[in-house]
Amino acid sequence: MDSQSLNTIPHLTTVLQEPLEDLQTHLFKHRTKIEQWLRLQWQDTPAPFYASVDLRNAGFKLAPVDTNLFPAGFNNLDPKTIPLAVQAVQSVIERLNVGAYGILLIPENHTRNLHYLESLATLYDILQKAGYEVRIGSMLPDLLEPQTLTLPSKRRLRLEPLIREGDCISVKNFVPCLVLLNNDLSLGRPPILEDIHQEIIPPLQVGWSSRLKSTYFTHYQKVIQEFSKQIDIDPWLIDPLFRNCGEINFLKKEGYECLADNVNILLNAIRRKYAEYDVHHPPFVIVKADAGSYGMGVMTVHDADDILALNRKQRTRMSSTKEGKSIRRVILQEGVYTFETWGKLNAVAEPVVYMIDHFVVGGFYRVHTKRGVNENLNAPGMHFEPLAFVNSYITPDLHQTPDADPNRFYAYGVIARLALLAAARELK
Repeated sequence: MDSQSLNTIPHLTTVLQEPLEDLQTHLFKHRTKIEQWLRLQWQDTPAPFYASVDLRNAGFKLAPVDTNLFPAGFNNLDPKTIPLAVQAVQSVIERLNVGAYGILLIPENHTRNLHYLESLATLYDILQKAGYEVRIGSMLPDLLEPQTLTLPSKRRLRLEPLIREGDCISVKNFVPCLVLLNNDLSLGRPPILEDIHQEIIPPLQVGWSSRLKSTYFTHYQKVIQEFSKQIDIDPWLIDPLFRNCGEINFLKKEGYECLADNVNILLNAIRRKYAEYDVHHPPFVIVKADAGSYGMGVMTVHDADDILALNRKQRTRMSSTKEGKSIRRVILQEGVYTFETWGKLNAVAEPVVYMIDHFVVGGFYRVHTKRGVNENLNAPGMHFEPLAFVNSYITPDLHQTPDADPNRFYAYGVIARLALLAAARELK
C-alpha cells in the first residue's frame, strides 16, 4: 500500500434500501449519555489490554460479528493514529500498576507470514514509543539462538528463545516485568507460561484453546440489553442473534440434525425481525467454529437443508481451523449483511476497529473483490484500507449528514466499545 492511500480517508458508497441514518442519528444525539454510561462501566470492569472488533453495516443493522483479544493487523492502521495507540499503552500499563519498565512480547509462530510479522513490528514500535524496553520471546521449538528477520518494509525483527527458570520467564539478559501475549493459544496453554510470577496479559485462560465465541456473545447480549435501555433502542439493531448446539463432526456427519434444527429456528427468528423492520433481503446464518480465528471454518447458510446437503469438500473445509485444530463445536450466528463498498469496483467492505485499553486507536476496512455482501470477507484475496479514526470516534459532527465519515466512525466506535465491554466482563 503506497503512502498516498495511507493518508486518504476511505470514501464508501453505502448501497442500502434505507439508510443507516436513524440508528447513527440516535447514537450521536445520545452521545453524552453513552459516554457517561461507558465511563461507569470501565470503572467497574477494566478493559482488556487490547482487542479488535469486526463489524458489519447492513444499513438497517450495525453489529459486531467477532472480537479478537490477540489482535494482529496493526500494520494496516493509518500511521496518523499511532500516537493514539502509544498514549493508550501508557494509560493501560499505568492502570495495571506493575511498575513495568520492560515488556516481553510473545508472538505467534508465523515466521513465514510476512503480514503477521509486519503487524508484530508495528506493535513492537508502539510499545517502544510508549517508553518501554521491549524484547520478543519466541515459542518456536527449534529456535535455539536469536534470529533476526528483515521484513518487506525494511524493518528488522529479532526473535529470541524463551528461557524458563523457576517461576520466571525471560530472554537472555532481560527479565521482563510484564508479559504481553500476541499468540491466541489455539493449540493450548504452553507449559512454559504456566504459573510464572510475572503478570501475563491477556491471561492464558482467554486463549482459543478454552475460550468460546458463544460464551462471549452471551456476555455481549447482556451488555446490549443494558445499553439499549439507556438510550431506548431495540437491542436487535446492534446485536446479532445466535444459537449453538452440542458436539459435531463434519466429516462423519455427526450432529447434523441438531445443527439443521437450530439453523431453522434462527432463520425464523431473523425473518420475524426483518418483517418488523420491512427488510426485503433474504435472511442467512453464518456457521463458524466456536473457537478460533483467521476466518477459517466459516460458511454461509440460507436454509437448513444446506447443512444436510454439504459435499465432502465443504465438510472437509469445516472440519478444522488454524494449525489443523479440529472443529467440534460451532456457533450459529445471524448473518449481518455488509452494504458498504469500496472503490470503482464496488468491492464489498467491512470495518475492523482496534482498541487499546478502552480507547479506540484506529481501524481499517477489510475489502474483498471476490466475495458477496453475505459472505465472510476474512479470506484469501482480501486487502485493507486504513480508517482515519483520529478524534472522530468521540467527536461526531452534527453539522454533517448522519452517514458522513465522522458520524459513521463514531457509530463504529460505540459498537466496538460495547463489544469490548462484553470481553471485559468475560475476562472478569
